[in-house]
Amino acid sequence: MSDNLKVCIVDDDSVYQYTMTVTLEQLSKVEKILLFSDGEEALDYLIENIDCQDNLPNVIFLDIDMPIMDGFQFMEEYVKIKPKVGKKITIYMVSSSIDDRDISKAKAISEISDYIIKPIKSNHLKDLIAQLVNTNNFSS
Repeated sequence: MSDNLKVCIVDDDSVYQYTMTVTLEQLSKVEKILLFSDGEEALDYLIENIDCQDNLPNVIFLDIDMPIMDGFQFMEEYVKIKPKVGKKITIYMVSSSIDDRDISKAKAISEISDYIIKPIKSNHLKDLIAQLVNTNNFSS
């Protein structure tokens, strides 16, 4: 069992993916970073690896507005497969949207731990990762 996190970024913005990756790579507790540009790719990965918990992420940073399958559509499907997922996955909805409807909708989904307005500042991201590690809010 590893004490390091596997982080999944689901976002169609390549600049955002890059900046998140650079920040996460500086953290010693991040073992692996998975990148997907839409919810369908991420969901397919989770389903393909559902029986191999070591491949599943500990935390997902999920954008709302993406082509093919957006963040809310991803969550609808994730809720259906969650009983088959053998580990806790912490999900943060991350968006540039400050629309109260988006925020309320995200907060109404119990599987979403928090709604974060983009861009995530590097100190905030480091704090989130440290909190997950320090509270052992994950299992590998």
